[in-house]
Amino acid sequence: MEVKKAFTSATRTVSSSSLRERLSSLSSLTTTPLKPVKNLQAHIEFVPSKIPRKRRLQTLVVAIWSTLIVLATFAFFFLLSFPPLWPFLAAYWIWIAYIDKSPEHGGRMSPWFRSLRFWRYFAEYYPASFLKTCDLPPDRPYVFGYHPHGIIGMGAICTFATESTGFSAAFPGIVPHLLTLTSNFRVPFYRDIILAMGICSVSKQSCSNILKGGPGQAITIVVGGAAESLSAHPGTADLTLRKRLGFIKIAIQHGADLVPVFSFGENDIYNQMPNEKGTTLYSLQKKFQNVFGFTLPLFHGRGLLNYNLGLLPYRRRIVAVIGHPIHVVQCDKPSLEEVMHVQQQYIDEIMWIWNTYKDEFARTRKRELSIIE
Repeated sequence: MEVKKAFTSATRTVSSSSLRERLSSLSSLTTTPLKPVKNLQAHIEFVPSKIPRKRRLQTLVVAIWSTLIVLATFAFFFLLSFPPLWPFLAAYWIWIAYIDKSPEHGGRMSPWFRSLRFWRYFAEYYPASFLKTCDLPPDRPYVFGYHPHGIIGMGAICTFATESTGFSAAFPGIVPHLLTLTSNFRVPFYRDIILAMGICSVSKQSCSNILKGGPGQAITIVVGGAAESLSAHPGTADLTLRKRLGFIKIAIQHGADLVPVFSFGENDIYNQMPNEKGTTLYSLQKKFQNVFGFTLPLFHGRGLLNYNLGLLPYRRRIVAVIGHPIHVVQCDKPSLEEVMHVQQQYIDEIMWIWNTYKDEFARTRKRELSIIE
């Protein structure tokens, strides 16, 4: 009996000690997988629950605009799911494809639509504004050159496609038309929205038709285009400009003064993946651009509910400085020497804007302005 009790006691002692070891090992296993989750939460900065209503509305408006093409496309296909609407949608599509030539003939600008409170929330989000360096008399047409392109060109939308920053009040008598890719006018519903904003096609014929409207008519061209969007990194200002002569030639042909516009902060509202020349990513992006006419920068910003992960732009100030006009002499067939001479004046004005205002609006710059091509 004593031997049996001793054996039983020893068994219980071993069992209790092994149990404690297993429990300790189990606890270590359960805590280990939590570390990545904890680290993930530490890196995502979530929006506090108590945010002023105005700021929430600003974020919502920017989110709507940033996804408007997708929303418009989805709305069109959703309506296609109702057969009774097919005749109306077919007629609308025929109108887009074959009848409506507004994108090439000055658009259908609506001053009421451009002045909606919606756009003021949009501009206040960053906030976006412009700085006027001189008066622009409405006795001639104008060609505004906007730099840099950035990822999307939000500052150009605020300044020239809406009244959120007060363009018409600052430059009375001048009617601005921001220009964009012709393909954007093939998207149902979206095209009607941007037409109401005064946005038109960037084709040569469209530019000519608008400037033929006479004194006060103005077009805004985001000169760097898709190529420059690949150089849009925070703290930099790398412009694609020297090979861009078409907008200068158009200005000379129509006797339109050239007005350089440099937008401080345009490159800062998104972060883009490293894509220096020579990298595989850069090569793929350039090939895509050569095939489709536009490119796809790989970028990120913030989200609706966090500050550092998503596709919404960051809240960073944008200030578009509108420079002094460069007067040109009208000529139907300007020589290359004349075009290059005007271009040098244009570049000098861009550099003047940069050197005058960089310490005020580009304090966090990583390097100076550079014209890369």
